[in-house]
Amino acid sequence: MKLLYGTKNPAKLSAMQKKLKELGIVLIGLNELNCGIPSVPEDGFTPLENARQKAEAYYNAFKMPVFSCDSGLYFDNVPEEIQPGIHVRTVNGRYLTDNEMITYYSGLVQKYGNLTARYKNAICLVLDESHIYEAMEQSMESEKFIITDKPHKILKEGFPIDSLSIDIRSGCYYYDLPEDRLEQVAVEEGFITFFKKVLEDNRNG
Repeated sequence: MKLLYGTKNPAKLSAMQKKLKELGIVLIGLNELNCGIPSVPEDGFTPLENARQKAEAYYNAFKMPVFSCDSGLYFDNVPEEIQPGIHVRTVNGRYLTDNEMITYYSGLVQKYGNLTARYKNAICLVLDESHIYEAMEQSMESEKFIITDKPHKILKEGFPIDSLSIDIRSGCYYYDLPEDRLEQVAVEEGFITFFKKVLEDNRNG
């Protein structure tokens, strides 16, 4: 199966390609289409609403099977007005660069102390007008982790918060974890289960 992944972020595309390769799914990203990409408002109230908006817009534009993902970042024990939710990169109406995100979230830690955080993730897949699949399951949530104010020396483009993320179990930065622990932390199983179900439904249908 060949799918369009509705993202222009090369880091996200590469990570998802690795996850789905074992299922025989080939992914391309928006940057590989060499044509105009529609602007999507992403003004939903949940990650699932935003994922649905993007997937439907890209399907209508390109008429090929496409899926989009969206996520929200949620902290324990902070005032509601500073919960990032789906606005991880947008603060007070302003879209932040990777370095600006590190500065902003480091500042929150300096104000409130180390933050216990988790990601809630959602996906919407449009194969055609009659076959639309979506999910926002607990199995797609990340493990809880700590956000600190001291960035790791590694900064991967498109994933700035990973530089501030610490594994609760070991106390190590994500970038210092052994590969087997990283695989446990990664939000993979829920997405893989989602695509396995889609493939099974299409074989049986």
